[in-house]
Amino acid sequence: MAHPMKVVLLDLDGTLTKSDGGIIQSVVKTFEELGRPVPDDEELHRFIGPAISESMARNHIPESEMDRAIAIYRSYYNEKPVFDDPNEPGAKVPGQLVNVVFPGIPEQLERLRADGYYLALASCKPEFQCVPICEHFHLTGLLDGVFGASRDNSRLDKDQVIRYCFEHIGFDPAAGDQALMIGDRYTDIDGARACGIDTIGCRWGYAPAGEMEEHGAYRIIERVDQIESAVNEYFAEH
Repeated sequence: MAHPMKVVLLDLDGTLTKSDGGIIQSVVKTFEELGRPVPDDEELHRFIGPAISESMARNHIPESEMDRAIAIYRSYYNEKPVFDDPNEPGAKVPGQLVNVVFPGIPEQLERLRADGYYLALASCKPEFQCVPICEHFHLTGLLDGVFGASRDNSRLDKDQVIRYCFEHIGFDPAAGDQALMIGDRYTDIDGARACGIDTIGCRWGYAPAGEMEEHGAYRIIERVDQIESAVNEYFAEH
């Protein structure tokens, strides 16, 4: 890679795509299959963003049941076409395709690419899930790299995913490389900070009120069409 490079890291769920339906419906199926009470609506929405194991643990799934719970979740999310497709009425799809790209995202990614940024997806969702989602929704061609958590949980948290991305692309601050995270949850902000970078928070995502402020987002934007200008302003100031 040529240096210095300016890297824009992008979260997936709640930043590029509106994915709550597929995640929540897969979680509901999982709890039903485990014979456990389904979390309330507010708690179900907290599943969007963090690693699935973290959310399961928060909802009292014991370590002894965790592998089974994750396997059930992944079967509904990745494989079983049992949910209504929001993009094609009448069709049934697995949870990962109960998902739509937020309007305006493709255009913003195209503009950032034209501005010369390296665009990398950096998600706590396992990479084997990120890749087909990006392909299905035609995001792959708008990104320079897709980086996610590992299947075996050895790479789980956002800071681990960011470091994995940096390693892969040869990111080198000593050569003048800079990076910025764009995301909607505390996981994005905390993970980026652990790697020494700032986060622009997305108000259209899934953060509860006040979360992004409490965790110290560098800036919060209200609309998708503000992404390019916010990124340009950030790098102009740094």
